[in-house]
Amino acid sequence: MQLKYCKIVPGIFRSRPNRFIAYVETSTGVQTCHVKNTGRCRELLVDGAKVYLEESRNPARKTKYDLVAVEKGTLLINMDSQAPNKAAAEYMPVLLPGLTLLRPETKFGASRFDFYAEAAGESWFIEVKGVTLERNGLVLFPDAPTQRGTKHLQELCACMDQGYRACILFVVQMAGVKYFTPNTATDPDFAAALIAAAEKGVRIEAVDCIVTPESMTIRQSLPIEI
Repeated sequence: MQLKYCKIVPGIFRSRPNRFIAYVETSTGVQTCHVKNTGRCRELLVDGAKVYLEESRNPARKTKYDLVAVEKGTLLINMDSQAPNKAAAEYMPVLLPGLTLLRPETKFGASRFDFYAEAAGESWFIEVKGVTLERNGLVLFPDAPTQRGTKHLQELCACMDQGYRACILFVVQMAGVKYFTPNTATDPDFAAALIAAAEKGVRIEAVDCIVTPESMTIRQSLPIEI
């Protein structure tokens, strides 16, 4: 269940001139880093925040480091947008007992879901969403309007109509939170689609993660309020 990083370097976040680049102060000077999350992350990437970088293994890269985690108060939050799918793949035998097949990036209709799985005689489509937005112990998704996320929920409902099982898995990239809820204020369409999906029978799951600068491990299910 564990995602591991190598060659971690601590630093202090200074600025983010665009979605892909951040300037981070380290013991060897200010580094230009790749941000592995294209979301807004405004409440995380603030001047002076302690962050953790992974040194790239590719010497030909323009940026030597990836920004993978950030401290917010007492929380350590993984920011790598690729981490939830990698952790979810390891978690699938727990989510779906009797798992016999797991295939990533599988198309259905107009969508491409993160996983197609077969378990205990049932066929599943699973979409994974990483969650980094926390407010007073609550975790919310999305942190910005997401038409793509709403479309995924609608397509999961369409899967149900054709006899498949369907699940959306929210991987909360931190520990020490109370429960998950959709971010209705930021994206009411996604929240409404999530309610409709739950009523349709789509399985809604949220899990938290133990995060260290070097790793992220799915820990346990979280309560969900929708």
